[in-house]
Amino acid sequence: MDSEKLSGYQPVPLDGLDEDSAQTNPNYSPQGISDTVATKNPAQLRRSLRDFALGFFFAIACYLLVQLARYTFSPAASAVTSLGDQVDVAHSVWFPTGSEIGYQGPIKTGIEPFAAVNAPVSPGLQSYFPIISPIDFVRNSSFDPVRSWGYLSPFHTLPSNAFGLDGSSPKVPQGCQLEQVHLLHRHGARYPTRSHSPIRFSERLKKNKGYKGFRSLSFLNDWEYGLGIEILTPFGRNQLFNLGVGFRQKYGHLLDNLKNSQNSKLVFRTTSQHRMLHSGLNFAAGFFGFPFESQYHQSILIEAPGFNNTLAPYFNCKNNKRPNNSYVDKILANWSEVYLEKALPRLQADLTGYSLSFEDLVSMQELCAYESVSLGFSPFCQLFTPEEFRGFSYYSDLLFWYGDSFGCPTAAAIGKGWVEELVSRLTRKPIKNYDSSTNSTLDSNPITFPLDQPIYVDATHDTVISSVIVALNLTTLAREGPLPTQFIPKKQSFVSAHISPFSANLQVQVVKCHGVKKVRFLLNDAPVPLTGLQGCLEDSEGFCLFETAIRSLQIRLDEIDFFHDCNAPIDYVPPIGGGGISNGRPSV
Repeated sequence: MDSEKLSGYQPVPLDGLDEDSAQTNPNYSPQGISDTVATKNPAQLRRSLRDFALGFFFAIACYLLVQLARYTFSPAASAVTSLGDQVDVAHSVWFPTGSEIGYQGPIKTGIEPFAAVNAPVSPGLQSYFPIISPIDFVRNSSFDPVRSWGYLSPFHTLPSNAFGLDGSSPKVPQGCQLEQVHLLHRHGARYPTRSHSPIRFSERLKKNKGYKGFRSLSFLNDWEYGLGIEILTPFGRNQLFNLGVGFRQKYGHLLDNLKNSQNSKLVFRTTSQHRMLHSGLNFAAGFFGFPFESQYHQSILIEAPGFNNTLAPYFNCKNNKRPNNSYVDKILANWSEVYLEKALPRLQADLTGYSLSFEDLVSMQELCAYESVSLGFSPFCQLFTPEEFRGFSYYSDLLFWYGDSFGCPTAAAIGKGWVEELVSRLTRKPIKNYDSSTNSTLDSNPITFPLDQPIYVDATHDTVISSVIVALNLTTLAREGPLPTQFIPKKQSFVSAHISPFSANLQVQVVKCHGVKKVRFLLNDAPVPLTGLQGCLEDSEGFCLFETAIRSLQIRLDEIDFFHDCNAPIDYVPPIGGGGISNGRPSV
């Protein structure tokens, strides 16, 4: 078509068509991008593309600002207050989740493991990686102090005969079917509590700035206290993750029984304390795998005065903190002077400007344990002989025997609540009398306290486990009687490192063998004889007839007067040198 014949059309030379000339051309008229323009008006095309690009990026910027405002100011994300958090939200656009990305490859889960039944031997844990023990860097040493830290020791699988059952095994015997398992476990390794002696030791050193260490104590010249307070250490988190993995490996097949349960998800319990909650979460991560939150229900019991809580029952027992129980401190102080008698002058010779006390030396041994489970290594571990570490382990035994277990007049009462819950779960019958630390609001609700689970998991503290074994009447652990306070006995049935180390666990297995229902207890993987329960006979694997055990536990619970033991005036003090009660109840 001849362009000269088009009315109103004024051709412009291509080399003269630029932005300025287009804007000043009296015949210029804005148009949308079209094939005609693209062909006949290149400058207009460039301008339109530029405007389109600017508009596109402006729209993207507005969208990101809106999203950032949503995350920053919405009630659901009111905690996002720092610049770093805001940047993280913006960055989330560039780091989508795995489910958003896709491309995950083939996905198929295998059958559930059942190593506690099917494996030729039961799985066990002996390693405490990545803790470095002095045995790894001290020449000609065969003694490993890590096992002698008492309640500060990491959990390890005990020998099957640890409690006197030679030839027994935590593995379910051949011909028996495992029907149910209950787990009560301690939290993982933690930093010291606020009032613990390592902190006080560091504060005393700070006040004596003129001290100087030599030879074995030269490291004190540069040493600074750097531990946190009460929360889990990285090693402690790993302990609970591994415990969860191990529990799934041993008992995962029981999850198939959930098909017959009213609840499709298990309910696990822990308390509100930080290290307790995170112990529960790390266990769940190991047991279920990520993402684990949607695979179960986590019940969190408030751990504070005024709330009934069987996993932290000491708040419900007034006599647990009675003024005259200071006798435990005296027992410990006297014992430290016995087993550290040679250590004090030896270490004092390597330190000037500060006078060491027996309390300081106990703090140093505790720092050996705490720094090791927190930092992986501690120079304090090199300061003591094997015999002095054995003395430290016995120090822990005395602490728990007289302060929280068989030799403590409130121990049975403190442990009663959890045993009542155990009987309720075993019999699948609701608790009738709320006469201890049980929580009637939670325990009477089948949602928060179901009675038809094949697997139960509760997280608690070392002192509670030490009291629960008393309420259960596991008298094998006290068969050698009260601990002497001036020497270590040749035979000792109560060892705190065997009862309540970091990540300690008490398992209750319910089995059916040739049609006969039985129950037994495993403490840190070692079977415990149940001869302390009335009617339970000696058994090579630690089993007792189910009905007999239930009947005996109910008798034991009736014996424990929670209100009296926790509230009546108690002036009990054990004899000098050791002795006194061994049933966890005040003498009458």
